[in-house]
Amino acid sequence: MNSGKDDFINSLTSKSLSYFAKLAHTLSYTKTARSLGITQPALTQQIKKLEHGIGTPLFYTVGKQINLTDAGRILLSAVTDIYQTMITAVDNIQKSTMASTGSIRIGLLATIEDQVLEDFIIHYNDLQPEVEIEVSLLTRRALWSDLENNQIDIAIMYLPDKSIKNWKQYCARKIMDERLILLHNNKKWIQKKSLKLKYVTAHPWVTYPNDYYLTELLREHFKNQLIDPPKSQGRFASPLQILRFAQQKNYYAAFPESFVIANQDKIHLYQTPLDPKIKFEMSFIFRHEKSSIPRIANFFECWDEYLSKKSYYERLQDYRPM
Repeated sequence: MNSGKDDFINSLTSKSLSYFAKLAHTLSYTKTARSLGITQPALTQQIKKLEHGIGTPLFYTVGKQINLTDAGRILLSAVTDIYQTMITAVDNIQKSTMASTGSIRIGLLATIEDQVLEDFIIHYNDLQPEVEIEVSLLTRRALWSDLENNQIDIAIMYLPDKSIKNWKQYCARKIMDERLILLHNNKKWIQKKSLKLKYVTAHPWVTYPNDYYLTELLREHFKNQLIDPPKSQGRFASPLQILRFAQQKNYYAAFPESFVIANQDKIHLYQTPLDPKIKFEMSFIFRHEKSSIPRIANFFECWDEYLSKKSYYERLQDYRPM
């Protein structure tokens, strides 16, 4: 083996490959460093070390945007293959473990109403106290990235999602059907069963950030109706932040029905569904192989039994004030 290849092999570490894969996904040093919990110079140093070992750049810059070079794309393909091999090995090992031990890593879309899920996890801990449950609140893109890299076992997110291209390795279990409910302060609409989109754009809104699932879903429906979307006076990641801002300023806001049902004690605006209905699903997403891991199979069995005693919708209604 020549010295150039020796330098490259010496530069390969799980850390450097992990940093490279994250950067190749985000194409942002700032976002990647933040997500890894390291400084940007530390990230840059690892990438430079890899590039020095290979002898060619892995990224190039156009303006402020970084992109993968041809060498970077080749390395990313190889790293993806390595990760897939390791994921398969880990999954095969996990299949031999008991249902009552180990850990289950769950990624939860940060905007989802989670009270029923929290109560179930408490219930599940009573049934399987030796199984450690780890729950992370993540953005949609972080959820998908962590699923692909086996950082989480189960994602809880909204579907359908056009940003997800590769479904071959994954399956979904529906939790509940959702629809968007408009919260507003217009007394004239109190008796209406639904509101046409064209009537709700003149008043200011409060929304989720631009790249969030519900914002993109709304934008698509306005586009399909050939209607300009309403002006957003504020964007927040948390539904409770949106609700508070909307109620303080008498702005409009749209929320999933699950959030509206579970938070009736906090909502002081009028509630009307939109027309046409903006529907989607809350679902579990996981790799096909995960369902054969004993503790994950048991987790879903306990979930089904939990809902057989009282449905998800009924449990949401339990949070209504008496």
